[in-house]
Amino acid sequence: MRSHTLFPTLLLLGSLALTAGCSSGVPESSGTASADARPDSTSSAAETVDPSTIKGLNIVNDNSEHKSCPFATSYPDVPGARAMTAAMKKDVQERLASFRSGACTAGAGGAEGRDLNISHQFLVASGDVLGVRLTTQDHEAAGSGLSTRTYWYDGKAGAYRTALGLVADGSRDDFVAALKDRLQGREGVDATALHDAFAGPRERTTVLDDMAFTADGGLRVEFDSGEVGTPAAGSYVVTLSREMITPWLSAFGQRAQRQTVSPGRPLDLGAAHVPVPVVPTHTASGDDDTDCRKVKCIALTFDDGPVVPETANLLTGLARYKARVTFFTVGQNVSAHPDLVRAEAKAGHEIGNHSWNHPDLTRLSPEQVASQLDRTNAAIKAATGELPAVFRPPYGAVNQTVRSATTMSPVLWNVDSEDWRCRDAAKVAQTVIGKVRPNAVVLMHDIHATSVEAVPGILRTLTARGYHFVTVSHLRATL
Repeated sequence: MRSHTLFPTLLLLGSLALTAGCSSGVPESSGTASADARPDSTSSAAETVDPSTIKGLNIVNDNSEHKSCPFATSYPDVPGARAMTAAMKKDVQERLASFRSGACTAGAGGAEGRDLNISHQFLVASGDVLGVRLTTQDHEAAGSGLSTRTYWYDGKAGAYRTALGLVADGSRDDFVAALKDRLQGREGVDATALHDAFAGPRERTTVLDDMAFTADGGLRVEFDSGEVGTPAAGSYVVTLSREMITPWLSAFGQRAQRQTVSPGRPLDLGAAHVPVPVVPTHTASGDDDTDCRKVKCIALTFDDGPVVPETANLLTGLARYKARVTFFTVGQNVSAHPDLVRAEAKAGHEIGNHSWNHPDLTRLSPEQVASQLDRTNAAIKAATGELPAVFRPPYGAVNQTVRSATTMSPVLWNVDSEDWRCRDAAKVAQTVIGKVRPNAVVLMHDIHATSVEAVPGILRTLTARGYHFVTVSHLRATL
C-alpha cells in the first residue's frame, strides 16, 4: 500500500486564520459539555430517560473554536415547556456572557487553559413532568469551576418550577433543618457559610438549585463548591430517604417523584403543536469507488450534530450532488436523534465520534476520556449497528492520554470554514472555496443553519472545478 506519511501530517494542521469581512476580535455568538458530571452527581433514575422518545425535542447548541475563547453549550427545547426553556436559555447566555467578558475580551492574549462547557441531562420526562440538569464547567472561574442546576416543568399547571418547588412551602423549614443537620460536622463545612446559605427565601432558592429524585424515590440535593463549605472541600451531596422526604413534598414534587420512580405515559406538556421532524430517506448506491490518486478529492466534515432541522436539510442537499461526507457526532445529540444518524449512515456518509458533550479531552483523566468516547460509541452503534473508526477531539485538542484511551484514529482538519465565527452562508462558502485544495479536510458544523445554507454553493462550485466529495476514511484509504 502506498505510504500515507503526508496525509496524517495534513490532518494535524489546524487552520485558524480569521476570515476577512466576518468579524474581528471576539467571535459573536447567536447564543442559543463539560466533562462528565461528577461521579456522584448522576442518579440512576436520570440514566433511564430516552430523549429520542420526547416528541418535538430540539437540542439548542452553540460553540466557538476560537483558541482564545473555546466554548460549547447545549440545552433542550421541549414543546410545551416554553417558560422552562426560557429560564435555561437565560442562564446559559448569562454564563456565556460572563465567560466571554473574562476569557475572550480583546487583549486577553488568547491565554491557554480557558474554556466553557454547558451540557444537559434529562432527569425525568414522563406524563406531565419534565426535569433537566445543566452541568457547567468553566475553566475561567475560580476554584473547580464546576456547577450544576436543575430545572423542572409542571405540565399540569403549565408552569416552570425551580428545584425548591419540589418541596411544599409549609415544609421548607423542616426540610432545611434536615439538610443542615446532615451537613454540620462534615469536613470543610463552614458554620458561617452554612448559616448564610439558608438565611432567607432568596438565599434558599439560590443554594437549593440542584435537587432530583433517586431511583428509589429519595431526594438528592447537591451543593456546589464554596456554597456551604470552603471551596477546597469541593461539592457536597445530601440524600434524604423516600420515607423522610415524601411528607414534605409539594403536589408537584409528589408527581415528579412518582414519574421518576415509575415512569408512566409518554411526556405530554400540552403543547398545541408538536413539530414532526422530517428524516431523509436517501440511500447510497453501493460503495464509493472514487480513486483520489487519479481525481481531485475533498473531505467535508461536519461537527456537533445531529440537530433538527439543519442535519436533515444538509442530507438532502448532499444527496443532490451524490456527495459523501463525515459527520463527527456528539453523543448527547445522537441519543436525542438516532433517526438522523441512521439516515446519515444509510446515505453513505461516515459517522465519527466527537465525544459525549464536547469537553476539552486533554483536561480529563484517562477514565473520563474513555467514558466520553465509549458512551458516544455506544449511542452510534445503537443507531447504526456499527462502531465508528474515527474520532475528532473537541477543539482539536489531543494528547497521549486521549490517544491511549481509544483505538479510533484521530482526525483534525487543514481547512477551517470558520462557520463558528461567521454566521453568513455566502462568506462561509467563499472561505471554503478560497482555501480548498486537493485532499483537503474541511471543518464545518451542521448545528448552524448558515453553514448548511453554504453547502450547495460549495458543492456546485467545486464540482464544476472537478472535485469529488468523499469521506475522511475513503480519502485516507485511496491516497
